[in-house]
Amino acid sequence: MIGYVLKTVWRHRTRTLLTVTGAAVAMFVFCLVGSVQEGLNRLTTGNDADRTLIVFQENRFCPTTSRLPEDYSHKIKDIPGVRDVMPIQVWTNNCRASLDIVVFNGASPAQIQKSRPIELTSGSWQQFASQRDAAIVGRNIANRRGLKIGDQFTIGEISVKIAGVFKSKVPSEENLIYTSLAFLQFTRGLDAAGLVTQHEVLLTADADPDRVATEIDAALRAGAVATKTRRKGAFQASTLSDLVDLIGFAHWLGFACVGLVLSLVATTTVMSVEDRIKEYAVLQVIGVRPMRAMRLVLAESTTLCLIGGAVGTAMALAALSLGGFAIGAEGATIAFRPSLALAGYGLIVSLVVGIVAGTAPAIQAATVPIVDALRRT
Repeated sequence: MIGYVLKTVWRHRTRTLLTVTGAAVAMFVFCLVGSVQEGLNRLTTGNDADRTLIVFQENRFCPTTSRLPEDYSHKIKDIPGVRDVMPIQVWTNNCRASLDIVVFNGASPAQIQKSRPIELTSGSWQQFASQRDAAIVGRNIANRRGLKIGDQFTIGEISVKIAGVFKSKVPSEENLIYTSLAFLQFTRGLDAAGLVTQHEVLLTADADPDRVATEIDAALRAGAVATKTRRKGAFQASTLSDLVDLIGFAHWLGFACVGLVLSLVATTTVMSVEDRIKEYAVLQVIGVRPMRAMRLVLAESTTLCLIGGAVGTAMALAALSLGGFAIGAEGATIAFRPSLALAGYGLIVSLVVGIVAGTAPAIQAATVPIVDALRRT
């Protein structure tokens, strides 16, 4: 009786349209919140987050306050379990939370090409390595700032020439700009000759990250600057601690959106059943069993919820795909990216909410007293 369900939904067009629109808006917000949570999980979990260490100045947070000697890398390399060390100079235009944060990472071009999960979509590594003020930019920030090959990009004291645009399997990487280490160290106003913000430590396959981190801090304790070494995921989670709390609060906003859809669809379905209570009595008279009447009402509520949920989810995925949104703080960024998992989650939530919203009206339609209902005018 699919045709009957569709005609029932279409019978009150205005009410159906308003219900579907409300569900779409709520699911749009729900998917956006979900994308933020996915971005945070991608940033703080996974093999790269667990098997890479960040050596940072102790009791420092914003990258501009961490100033470690570059030659610490030689001592770190001598520690068992360390495969490679990449000194990195970080510069950001804003240490506070921002939706348009610009983060420069200065490192050896050869090490960037070897150790970073990035692939140039335009430009060349040769130009990047040979030209001191050259930079390669992630495609998200390139789209956001309208940057292309050959452009001169200036922000604050830093001015670079775009030598390439890259994409990455790690979404947060696409919000970074890479330059050579020497360029950032000798940029006017930074005064960072011989200094770096952090050392990124790559481990061997059999190394224990926690043991190596402890040994690094112990080996550098006698140096000019004390250090604190943590796994990359833990370091980024700590760096984004304020945003983590905000995202945790936004999680409840997602649940509120689900509750809104539930209330909206349930109200619409109840009104629909009340308007057609005599019709359901007639269906039972002609042989439609109570369980089938329940399924008809559940199908109606689920159809409304799925249509609204599908539209809202599609709009959210399109916005995320075209917008390249990201939020960052203290040099770390969370990228909002669409995914099949997010799409599937949105549709499953819509389906479940549609069934739950229609349960009470379905029971009402299935248990309607036939004689009393037929007497209604």
